[in-house]
Amino acid sequence: MTAPPDDCLAHNDWICGAYLSSRSQILQDAVLQHLRLTAVSVLLGLLIAVPLAVAARRRRWAAGPVLGVTTVLYTIPSLAMFSLLLPLYGLSASIVIAGLVLYSLTLLVRNILAGLRAVPEDTRQAARGMGYGPVRLLLAVELPLALPAAMAGLRIATVSAVSLVTVGAIVGYGGLGNLIYAGMNTYFKAQVLTASVLCVVIAVAADLLLLGIQRLLTPWTRAAGS
Repeated sequence: MTAPPDDCLAHNDWICGAYLSSRSQILQDAVLQHLRLTAVSVLLGLLIAVPLAVAARRRRWAAGPVLGVTTVLYTIPSLAMFSLLLPLYGLSASIVIAGLVLYSLTLLVRNILAGLRAVPEDTRQAARGMGYGPVRLLLAVELPLALPAAMAGLRIATVSAVSLVTVGAIVGYGGLGNLIYAGMNTYFKAQVLTASVLCVVIAVAADLLLLGIQRLLTPWTRAAGS
């Protein structure tokens, strides 16, 4: 008995509306897991990167070691990274998050540090003359002026994290990567294509969202551009 001509699942077509309707819950769960892993990883990476960049800016001797270590971490292949983290976190979502945090540090620290270094020295001196202490100077002057460079690094780190989450499928926590790997193993065309397209959509949407936030937080860059 042959499949109906319009049965795209039975024919294993690349584009299949029946796959979307019949696996909507599976797709939704995978997207939510993908978003959670990406968001948590990038936020944790940002929380670690800011103090590291500030320390590297305030203490010149620390810049070399900080940039060197984060660069070395970024060169470690993802499979090797997960293997190194396996004794600490086991087969859990934490191993994926930890790996993504380490990968994000290179992009975040470099861009935040570049932004802090670009703050004019006369601006710092003027703030000190107005009675700004180190903490107030950092929060009210240096970090706001470093935002354009920092946001650029955040955008790249986020898009990279969206891509790298898929590798988490090797430990069962890869979001849409779980569907991609399972689809490749069974040659399920619709599943591979749908999950891959959704990864691209998430990456583009995240980048546009962060770009919008950057424009809201740095109105002076728009004025300068016009």
